[in-house]
Amino acid sequence: MKTLYIECSMGAAGDMLMAALLELTGDEKAFSERMNCLGLKDVKVCINRAVKLGISGTAVSVVVGSAEEVSADVDLETGHGCHHHDDGCGKEHSHRHSHLTDIEAVILGLPVSQRVKKDALAVYSLIAEAESHVHGIPASEIRFHEVGALDAITDIVGVCLLIESLSPERIVVSPVHTGSGSVRCAHGILPVPAPATAYILRGVPSYGGSIKGELCTPTGAALLKHFASDFGPMPEMTVRKIGYGMGKKDFEAVNCVRTLYGESDSACGANGTVAELRCNIDDMSGEALGFVCRKLIRDGAFDAFTTPLGMKKDRPGIMLTCICGVDRADEFAAALLRHTTTFGVRRSVLGRYMLEREVRLITTPFGQLRIKVGRGYGVEKAKFEYEDVAALADEHGVSIDEMNRKLWRYLDEGEHKE
Repeated sequence: MKTLYIECSMGAAGDMLMAALLELTGDEKAFSERMNCLGLKDVKVCINRAVKLGISGTAVSVVVGSAEEVSADVDLETGHGCHHHDDGCGKEHSHRHSHLTDIEAVILGLPVSQRVKKDALAVYSLIAEAESHVHGIPASEIRFHEVGALDAITDIVGVCLLIESLSPERIVVSPVHTGSGSVRCAHGILPVPAPATAYILRGVPSYGGSIKGELCTPTGAALLKHFASDFGPMPEMTVRKIGYGMGKKDFEAVNCVRTLYGESDSACGANGTVAELRCNIDDMSGEALGFVCRKLIRDGAFDAFTTPLGMKKDRPGIMLTCICGVDRADEFAAALLRHTTTFGVRRSVLGRYMLEREVRLITTPFGQLRIKVGRGYGVEKAKFEYEDVAALADEHGVSIDEMNRKLWRYLDEGEHKE
């Protein structure tokens, strides 16, 4: 199983994540050309080698016009600040603003796949939701500083493009080091992590540490939360590639995001075991149960589904089942108790047989999409990712069945590119 591990021992910013992922693909020139041909107004992406504490890596700079996004860490004892890259707060060097609808229009108009657009919109919605909560106004009324918005869009789209290219089946992220102290933003001096970052990182393992400064930005936090399958220590995996994405500031520790890409045996933990959690419910609506299932899967469960059943006193009911890693069973049991009306959850530990799976990104006349290939036990099978087929069907104005037929017909002709 293709596995990506993201180590955030020095936090995460959008440009650092982009640089660390870019080292895994190894095609800096092509990526730079693609980013600079997206049509983002006055945006230039610069890619350079950087060395920190003897470690060589890649640094990405996003310049909007003549300005590069910076923020200032503040020493409250001296009142002095020092600048470093950040994409989380409004900056004083631009008085032009954009609303969320403007940003969504920019993303939807980019020459990228539907998958990248969908991921980028989801990431930016996390940022908008956080800003809305912090400022106490609807997300539609949030005004994003134009330079900061273009910088964040570039970082987000760049990371989404690289994730699409790598197509990992599992993304594990370490606990996130946020930094500590204070940071100066357009609104004044704010604590670290900044309020928007702290809101986005709800439910994510994180820590402040002894380093004074903002290490994790809202854009970095939103990217991690959107793409992570799990948060925790590095899983058992065979590492094939390692990437270092360098930050702008120097600390006593190497200021970088490190990515490790390779294969792990399965996503279900040691010895191919999974936890099966079950509860019986007879007093929740279908919409509410649907919300719970979607949330469980979004939070990293392998599967979540409902089964109709007859309960005591001849009452019709629903059995809600959640399949997850054994190491996260307590977490998902707590989620079931929190989000359903049940008073108890049953747990079983099961073994399972799995095909070795690989996700490929292929190019067809209808657009790019992912295909999942499974092998093992004398079996080989393949299927297109439903979301990608649905997006292409919508784009070309045909049914999903018809798009599937067209794609398989094209694939059978043997002319596809990966």
